[in-house]
Amino acid sequence: MPSFLPLPAAVEALIRDGDTVALEGFTHLIPFTAAHEIIRQRRRNLTLVRMTPDLVYDQMIGAGCASKLVFSWGGNPGVGSLHRLRDAVENGWPNPLALEEHSHAAMANAYSAGASGMPCAFFRGYLGVGLPDVNPNIRFVSCPFTGETLACVPAHRPDVAVIHAQKADQAGNVLLEGIVGVQKEAVLAARRSLVTVEEIVDSLNPASPNSVILPSWTITAIAPSPGGARPSYAHGYYSRDNSFYVNWDAISRDRASFTEWMNENVHARRTA
Repeated sequence: MPSFLPLPAAVEALIRDGDTVALEGFTHLIPFTAAHEIIRQRRRNLTLVRMTPDLVYDQMIGAGCASKLVFSWGGNPGVGSLHRLRDAVENGWPNPLALEEHSHAAMANAYSAGASGMPCAFFRGYLGVGLPDVNPNIRFVSCPFTGETLACVPAHRPDVAVIHAQKADQAGNVLLEGIVGVQKEAVLAARRSLVTVEEIVDSLNPASPNSVILPSWTITAIAPSPGGARPSYAHGYYSRDNSFYVNWDAISRDRASFTEWMNENVHARRTA
């Protein structure tokens, strides 16, 4: 059974300097509150893994948490670039950032391979594209049965996976509903896992037909965090704050405005 912990205690117990950390959530259920606590605890030299590093990783990179990013597509959805990510790559501020770029398909397959205990993932892809020229972790093998050329990438095996979900029950089972991405695979692939949830309930029933239930044995710690996905959304709880994504473009363009915003809205706030 996972431990039920306040978020600061959970981050302190599970996430260490130098870890490979995957904060996953697709469109909604993005674990912003957990990311802010990682920033407040000043974790450093993290390898950050995420299929779509958007604002949550822009903030962590700008705060100096990351030394490497393993990703597919990075941007502010519907708005533009991630300016803190660009500043780190182009100018080394606040730290130089190494990049390992993949396709969405490669990232999803790498998580599935990690969840299955496999050392690597095989899939059809990367033919006739340029990424293999800049990413030595993209390789090709010949299928021993058909002779077909297949792409191959290392499995994702994060030290820690962090996700946000709607509910956990008293036994430590977790429910995700609505659009889901690779949260299940990330948790199963990780050595340790932290799930922030909107609420603790007596029962997870009834669940919608497209829901995902993570059984308690897959999870290391659960931290109640109402609103833990804002400014993204949590299906059934609150909507996406579209204006924040637009405003972030101006906030993040300048180092001074970014630092001021982080001091006021992240460092000055504490979670229970």
